[in-house]
Amino acid sequence: MTAIPPALQQGDKVAIISTARKISSEEIESTKQLLTSWNLNVVIGKTINAQCNQFAGSDDLRAEDLQTMLDDKEITAVFFARGGYGSVRILDMVNWQSLAQNPKWLIGYSDVTAVLMHAYYNVNTASVHGIMPVNITDTKTNVAVSSLRNILFGVDNTITAKPHKLNRCGEVSAEVIGGNLSVIYSLLASDSFQSSDDKILVIEDLDEYLYHIDRMMQGLKRAGKLKNLKALIVGQFSDMHDNTIPFGKTACEIIAESVKDYDFPLAFDFPIGHIATNNHAFIHGKAARLNVTPNSVTLIQ
Repeated sequence: MTAIPPALQQGDKVAIISTARKISSEEIESTKQLLTSWNLNVVIGKTINAQCNQFAGSDDLRAEDLQTMLDDKEITAVFFARGGYGSVRILDMVNWQSLAQNPKWLIGYSDVTAVLMHAYYNVNTASVHGIMPVNITDTKTNVAVSSLRNILFGVDNTITAKPHKLNRCGEVSAEVIGGNLSVIYSLLASDSFQSSDDKILVIEDLDEYLYHIDRMMQGLKRAGKLKNLKALIVGQFSDMHDNTIPFGKTACEIIAESVKDYDFPLAFDFPIGHIATNNHAFIHGKAARLNVTPNSVTLIQ
């Protein structure tokens, strides 16, 4: 049974750290102000303003920062400041048992998918796939921010999407996992990505070559990660690249082809991923009901 962290309460202590690329305190100031406006007390980790080449400090520092926030029983949520690359390097340096004993919200996406997946598969704890401090700019109109707030404070979360020509209709209920396709692919054959059977898998990506999307989907298929899914949700595949000799298919067409032999529901162009104002948050590891019809798509958690 996946543990769902308790909803935040006014006055709670929350942390901002970075397990991936470096980031300055100036870049997270708007998030600090936002969280303060939600009546939360913000703790800034040692990794903010730290630098080791492109990383937010050394592997040791980033692991220590995350461990500190997991171990602190007063902290009820950990916001990962940004993605980039680096979270996977510290997964095995952290003792996750304190998270199992004291579930708290871990919030992020992109490279942070590695953290969300590891927490789910190793200590059965749900987390939030959602916007990060580096992305938060407009707190009044940003759907991504409002959906994140709803989840953290215990408000029901519903995501709707428009129909897509590649969709496959059906209604299922299952736990939702996934996130960035490149990161998920990098976790194959590790304890951070165990069985995907009977799960709703979410994938999204940014700045990839089309042939590599095909390579990753074929990798997931050959590893048996696709055949027993309950459903596949395809988020935004933004800023895709092609070679001089075109691959001949869009990212969505590549993905549809890779699962053509299966009969589970498909939902394409879902409002999740690298889109600033429409990156809806969802609870990674929590059961949801997905309904794909000819006229609409709805995910309810």
